[in-house]
Amino acid sequence: MRHPDNIRRAASIDINWIGFIFYKKSPRFLSLESKEMDDRLPSINHQLKKVGVFVNASIDEMIETTLQYKLDYIQLHGNESPAVCHTLYKRGYSLIKAFSIATEKDLIQTKEYEDKVEHFLFDTKCEGYGGSGKRFDWTVLSSYTGKTPFLLSGGITPGSIEDIRQFQHPRLYGIDLNSGFEIEPGFKDIDKINDFVKEIRTINHLKK
Repeated sequence: MRHPDNIRRAASIDINWIGFIFYKKSPRFLSLESKEMDDRLPSINHQLKKVGVFVNASIDEMIETTLQYKLDYIQLHGNESPAVCHTLYKRGYSLIKAFSIATEKDLIQTKEYEDKVEHFLFDTKCEGYGGSGKRFDWTVLSSYTGKTPFLLSGGITPGSIEDIRQFQHPRLYGIDLNSGFEIEPGFKDIDKINDFVKEIRTINHLKK
């Protein structure tokens, strides 16, 4: 998210994490100063965690930005190596590593990142970095047997509730909402998100 009032409204509803993109080539790039962002995140939602999304940034840049914006998580959405992840993880940073998925073979790469990040994020494979707004075949995740919990992403819309209800996996940790809930890049439809989250909370394996 990148618009001050939109951030403030999102902070007041029942979500767990809120994402900010620090990749300058993205249309969702955050240009707010850290103090201005803090002013838009009132302590209404005490569970709200701030996630910073980076693409092939240097370790120093990620650490500096994390401290400046008081981020709770670093999400790596580029070609970051297991060594980079391990370095940050050893320094005490909470990490989410994104993987582009199309077939079961794409899951093999996750093995090198076990014990080096807290969560994986499985998104739809596409050209470049960032989402495509399209959904991949979730059935390929049945072959994921790793121990790292994952977030489900890619092409999720307000109409995805029933499919999510049917999808179960022992390592499913949460749902990542993005373009399917946007009015324009970086500007979320808060009412749609709120309605969706209320429905999600009725699904037993996603109540948290």
